[in-house]
Amino acid sequence: MRRAFIILALILTGCIFIPTAASASSAEEGKQIDVQHIIFEHMLDSYSWHITRVGEKDIIIHLPVILYSKTSGWHIFSSKRLEENGGSYQGFYPAPADGPHAYKLMEKMSDGSMVRPIDLSLTKMSLALLINGAILLLLFLPAARWYKKHRGDKEAVPSKYVSFVEMLVTMVEDGIIKPCVGENYRKFSPYLLTAFFFIFTCNLMSLLPVFPGGVGVTANLSITLFLALCTFIAVNVFGSREYWKEIIWPDVPTWLKAPIPIMPFIEFIGIFTKPIALMIRLFANMLGGHMAMLVLTVLIFIGFSVSTTIGSSMTVLSVLFNIFMYALELLVAYIQAYVFTLLSAVFIGSAQISHHGKAEKK
Repeated sequence: MRRAFIILALILTGCIFIPTAASASSAEEGKQIDVQHIIFEHMLDSYSWHITRVGEKDIIIHLPVILYSKTSGWHIFSSKRLEENGGSYQGFYPAPADGPHAYKLMEKMSDGSMVRPIDLSLTKMSLALLINGAILLLLFLPAARWYKKHRGDKEAVPSKYVSFVEMLVTMVEDGIIKPCVGENYRKFSPYLLTAFFFIFTCNLMSLLPVFPGGVGVTANLSITLFLALCTFIAVNVFGSREYWKEIIWPDVPTWLKAPIPIMPFIEFIGIFTKPIALMIRLFANMLGGHMAMLVLTVLIFIGFSVSTTIGSSMTVLSVLFNIFMYALELLVAYIQAYVFTLLSAVFIGSAQISHHGKAEKK
């Protein structure tokens, strides 16, 4: 454990010292540091993936930009063209940072108005999503193949890796899914297991300071929205008759249901507030942790812009606090995956009222 913390400290020190040296040289040259650009470049999506900087050369993965305009049709080009032309290319311009579509490409019409085209580009966030999904498949497919190959063979002994994967799956299924969903848990186990390990993998990859990590996939509202939407479908599409009966005509005094449907209206609103809470909770917790670490790192830039002495002292403090925050974020990465899966299982279990009723009678 002590060695792990030492290695972690060295990694963080290196990751912070490199941009610190760049900021120090910028401060000496009298260049003003754009703190807002540093933070939003890391947190927001983009059409290219900046990996690192070696000397004066930036190492960037230029991703394909795929746009469809109602007036000019399809446009497919490399994001390098945007860099070469100051952010604009073929009549497309980046949206202002304070607008609803910050840094996304907008089409300039003949009357001067800006319209957003259909954007199917492979962005940094979508590439990180594909990488995390591929990592998840590489981790679990070998174990799945082993169990498929040795199905029914009681004498087969799994390897240590397969046993480790089985332990993780059993932990989630026995500790979260079975108690919360009930006897119908097998129907929802594939989704809940996938959600847990996908969120956990994305959270861990976002903490990796080198490529292909460092992208906060679960700190993106559209990703958490889709996950919450999957839980919403699992709850309401597969909900029992008793579940919908409790929403439309709940077991409360009649004056609360008719002539003014007070309780049915509240229950109906609750259908949407549950997935919204799931979406916001995961998004806010992951975004808050990354923002805190970025702010601590940016303090070094600010310190060096004032003087070398202040910058050096801020470097030491920032590294120490970032080590603490990094260890805390490792814990949060697991907790947020656990909480999302737990609440999803609770919501799904509450929609299986008839199954719980049968179990209680037995």
